[in-house]
Amino acid sequence: MIDAEALMRLAIEKAIEGIDAGQSPFGCAIARDGQVLAVQHNTVWATTDITAHAEINAIRQGCRACGNIFLEGALVATTCEPCPMCMAALHWSRVERVYFGATVADAAAAGFNELRISAADILRIGGSPVELIGGLLEDDCRQLFARWQQQRERRAY
Repeated sequence: MIDAEALMRLAIEKAIEGIDAGQSPFGCAIARDGQVLAVQHNTVWATTDITAHAEINAIRQGCRACGNIFLEGALVATTCEPCPMCMAALHWSRVERVYFGATVADAAAAGFNELRISAADILRIGGSPVELIGGLLEDDCRQLFARWQQQRERRAY
């Protein structure tokens, strides 16, 4: 069985892979019933698709792996607090629990054009049953922004 920390380490590794490929510093991993369904990084620039956030890419991969649009009972580890789009998609896919490391404020401080509304507020306002747990390997996740900022050709959005 994979625990939340191990799942987050997969997300961090995938984010590093993305940074090294010239992408943004975000990664996400999804598991259900102890099986990893998806591990993805952000591909906004590679795909010219502003919606290609790590969470969206992972949801797509996870749903294909299950053959279903719902990921009920799934655990998600994402290196940064989900933006409103990603939090809504995680809600709609019916995941059980979302762990995150860095915050939306951390992403904004790194230069990303964030909507400064917390994932917790999205869930509360929307009446979502998704459980949200922040601060998992937070320092390791924040370090992804530092690594990304060292890249010569970095682009935020």
